[in-house]
Amino acid sequence: MGMVMVKCPQTGHAIPTGIQTDRESFGRRAVFFSRTRCPICRTDHGWFAREAWVDEPGIRIAPS
Repeated sequence: MGMVMVKCPQTGHAIPTGIQTDRESFGRRAVFFSRTRCPICRTDHGWFAREAWVDEPGIRIAPS
């Protein structure tokens, strides 16, 4: 299991969305829109699933 992450458009930092899942399950989800409160800039950011990724500790994707 990992945390769904998005990039803060203000700072460029990765921020957690509070959604826990694995990459495979997240990839099977329907396209959706959500909002996440950024702990860095303290703003609500809207994001689509295609802009997010799952950060699973210990699992890294080899660069292509």
